[in-house]
Amino acid sequence: MVGPNFLIIMSDEHDPRVSSPYGHPFVETPSMQRLADGGAVFEAAYCNSPLCVPSRASFMTGKHLHRIGVWDNGVPLASDEPTWAHRLNARGYETALAGKMHFVGPDQRHGFRQRLVEDIHGRFHMGAPDWRTPPSGPRPPMRRRVEEAGPGDSSYQQYDDRVAEASLAFLADPARRERPWALCASFITPHFPLIVRQPYFDRYFPAHADLPAIPPGHLDRLHPQNRRLRQFFDCADFSDEQIARARAAYYGLVTFCDDQIGRLLDALDARGLAEETLVAYVADHGEMHGQHGMWWKCSFYEGSARIPFILRRPGRIAPGGRYGAATSLLDLVRTMLDLAGDDAPDLDGRSLVPLLEGREPDGAGLALAEYEGHGTVTPARMVRRGRFKLNYYHGEPPELFDLESDPDEFTDLAADPEHAAIREELTALALDGWDPVAIDRRVRESQARRRIIVQGAA
Repeated sequence: MVGPNFLIIMSDEHDPRVSSPYGHPFVETPSMQRLADGGAVFEAAYCNSPLCVPSRASFMTGKHLHRIGVWDNGVPLASDEPTWAHRLNARGYETALAGKMHFVGPDQRHGFRQRLVEDIHGRFHMGAPDWRTPPSGPRPPMRRRVEEAGPGDSSYQQYDDRVAEASLAFLADPARRERPWALCASFITPHFPLIVRQPYFDRYFPAHADLPAIPPGHLDRLHPQNRRLRQFFDCADFSDEQIARARAAYYGLVTFCDDQIGRLLDALDARGLAEETLVAYVADHGEMHGQHGMWWKCSFYEGSARIPFILRRPGRIAPGGRYGAATSLLDLVRTMLDLAGDDAPDLDGRSLVPLLEGREPDGAGLALAEYEGHGTVTPARMVRRGRFKLNYYHGEPPELFDLESDPDEFTDLAADPEHAAIREELTALALDGWDPVAIDRRVRESQARRRIIVQGAA
């Protein structure tokens, strides 16, 4: 069986709600809207870990983190772990990667037959968190990410220019007509630094500069894990001017990324490849951009853990569809492999093909994420099913949110007796096949091994 071509477009750190397909009132994303109008939007899609390296390792392998042991940004993915690139190669595809996949260590392909643009991080090894002591702050370099936000150029925008150009050259190659192909065009914007070229900044500042809505007293009620993250990233006490400029710059970076996506969609049309190609737009995780007094990612809040997920395949996916079932990047992997003729029974997630073809109802769905990275001292897992989301923190109280009545997650229902049944039900799902005691031990052992390596390299 020969499936469609695949164009997987991945951005970095994109909260989907900062885009027109997900209802933002003024951020300009015509290319994402173009995809949405011609395909299907998944409204409750999540990464499987709200941190770059773990999220991407899970995405590439189609497996949850505790199965592959990529806990944080310093853990390399094992080269003997098959990725969807390996699996598509075996089905006769030409696979190529342009841009960031944040592979740590010497293996910079992990199955891709072609690497069109090197990773912006190179082989950089980012060390290891140390769970022996609570995270401490402040960290001035992290704080400066907001303080220095504004107009300008950056190496990240220049890198994305190169990613787009390399992707366009790949699509223009006549060989694209000779065999099925899978291209992952992975942009790093809208990831910080929150610096964007002047025309993009001017679209949003000062006319559309806004501040996040934070109810009085809310920051005092944050879960201990989110308080730790605020301390770790030194997120407190920015001025309204700094926050407005940083958010405007983030909006500009989203629009810049959208323009890159548009170039790829135009190329598909120009080369007559659109009808034969499944296009997916996703991100590795979101961005808090000041919500709940937090920045960057690493939390299970919607801004951090939720991602855009749009699929288009003309003639096979009905245009304008919207699905509320909880999904994740793991489901994208299973869907791609299903279409390529590989049922991949050893992988996590589920194929969305039956849903897209109308053979399954939309339903509640299921998305699972976990976090064992920096800014914490304990394993954590998120479960989203239907309208409810539970965040389990080993050794600490859980959080429970009704995202239908409380989409901004200001009311924690975990201690509410009326929600005890759903809390216990989702807790059981979080712990199913996921042993926090064993994971805590494995994480600490991994950190200890890497400390030796770092010390030896000093």
